[in-house]
Amino acid sequence: MAGAAGRCADRAGGRPGDGRRPARRPRPRAGVDVRHGDGAALPFPDSSFDAVVCFTMLHHVPSRAEQDRLFAEAARVLRPGGTFAGIDSLLSLRFRLIHVGDTMTVVDPVGLPPRLVAAGLDAPGTELGGRSFRFRADRPR
Repeated sequence: MAGAAGRCADRAGGRPGDGRRPARRPRPRAGVDVRHGDGAALPFPDSSFDAVVCFTMLHHVPSRAEQDRLFAEAARVLRPGGTFAGIDSLLSLRFRLIHVGDTMTVVDPVGLPPRLVAAGLDAPGTELGGRSFRFRADRPR
């Protein structure tokens, strides 16, 4: 996007000593500040972003409690009225086979809205697809 500016945090590389290879670092682009860090402890002040997104990664967060901390952290860094949105996979045999030997903490789309409310978000919703689900919630104004 020409003229776009933004910041992002990447949690894809794993933790030191967990046996996973670190993610390849993206090349810097003008106006974009990429930071590698923990999604449950973002290095940004409160109310920093209009949107926080996560795509097909929640099931890689090692526990439900850590997922909930990530949701609370997303709420913290969102500006009032900001949106938290994403997509993740639905449980299936194929999904299980792909994750043999890998972290797989499945997110139940039916149980997700109350978890997002508990994290401080408002008006949560999910939409089921064939192999995945989308979710969205807002930080109250």
